[in-house]
Amino acid sequence: MDRSLSDGLYWLSQPWISLASRIHDVLMVIQGGYYPILAIVGVPVNVVTIYVLLYKDCGLSPCVRRYLGAMAVADLLVIILDLILRHIPIVYPEQFYFLWSIPIPVCNIHAILLYAATDCSVWFTVTFTFDRFVAICCQKLKSKYCSEKTAALVLGTVTVLSCLKNIFWYFTLTGRYRLLNVPWFCFVTDGTQFSHVWATIEFLHHILTPALPFLLILLLNVFTVRHILVTSRARRRLRAHTNGDGQSDTEMRNRKKSIILLFVISANFILLWSTLMMFSIWYRMWYLGYYSVYLDWFVQELGFMLQLLSCCTNTAIYAVTQTKFRQQLKNVLKYPFTQIHPSIKFTH
Repeated sequence: MDRSLSDGLYWLSQPWISLASRIHDVLMVIQGGYYPILAIVGVPVNVVTIYVLLYKDCGLSPCVRRYLGAMAVADLLVIILDLILRHIPIVYPEQFYFLWSIPIPVCNIHAILLYAATDCSVWFTVTFTFDRFVAICCQKLKSKYCSEKTAALVLGTVTVLSCLKNIFWYFTLTGRYRLLNVPWFCFVTDGTQFSHVWATIEFLHHILTPALPFLLILLLNVFTVRHILVTSRARRRLRAHTNGDGQSDTEMRNRKKSIILLFVISANFILLWSTLMMFSIWYRMWYLGYYSVYLDWFVQELGFMLQLLSCCTNTAIYAVTQTKFRQQLKNVLKYPFTQIHPSIKFTH
C-alpha cells in the first residue's frame, strides 16, 4: 500500500477526525488514481496537440498556432517534470524510495527545470493573450507584431528569462528529495527557511508566477471586451445604413471564434491556478510567523490537483471551440486504426 492510500483510508476510518482532515484524506486517496490517470492521458494528448498545431491545417493563423503549440510543449514539460517526476513519487514513496539516494544536486536541477517549465506555461498564456489583444484592438500594430517571427522571438525571450529567473532555487535547496506534498519538494536549508531575504525572493517568484499574469490577463481581456463592444455597435450602425453584406457577417463570426478561444483559455488558467497561488503565498508567510490567517492543508492538495489539470485541458478547449482543429484531431487519432485495418485485410 502506498502512503496516500493507506494513510488516507486509515484516518478516514477514525470517528474523531475533523471535517477538514477528512477532506484532506479523501484527496490523498483520490490522488492515488488521479495522478497516474492524468499522466497517462496528459502526455499523449499534448503530443497529439503539438503535432496537429504545428503540422496540420487547423483553421488558425500561423502566429496563433505557434503560441498554442508553445503552450502545449510547456504543458507537456510540466506533466513530465511536475506530475510524473514529482507528484507520483510523493503518492507512491515506497516505489520511488531510490530517490533518497540520488546524489546532490539532482533535486536542485529538477527544481530549476520544473519551475522554468511552469513559468513558461503561464507566461506563454500571457503572451498569447497580448497577441490577441494587439490583433483585435491595435490594427496599426497588428501587421508588424502578429507574425510568426515576432511570436518566435517573444517565446524564445520568455523561455530564456524563465530559466534565468529560477536559478535561485539551486541555492535555496539542499539537493535531496523530500517526498512530501509541500511547496518545497526538496529539503530546504535552515538559512533559507527562516530568512526574510529568501522569503522576499520567493514572494517575488509567486508575484511573477502567477499573480502578475492573473492581473495582466484580466486587464487585457477587459480592454479587448471594451474594444469589441464599441466596434460591434459601430458595425451594426453601419450595416443598418448599408443593409449589410455577407462579408461582414463572416468577419464577425471569425472574430467571435477567436474571442471565445481567448476567453476560455484565460478563464481556465485563472480558475485552475488560483487555489495553489493562494496557498503558496500563505505557506511562506506562515513560516515567517504570520499566523492571522489559517488555511488547512487540503487547500494545498486541491491546488496541486487543479494546477496539474490545467496542463491537460487546453486540448479540450481547442477541440470544443475550433471546428477544424477538432476534425484534424479526429483524423490523427484515427490514423493508426486506418493503417491497421488494411494490413489485416491483406493478411487474410
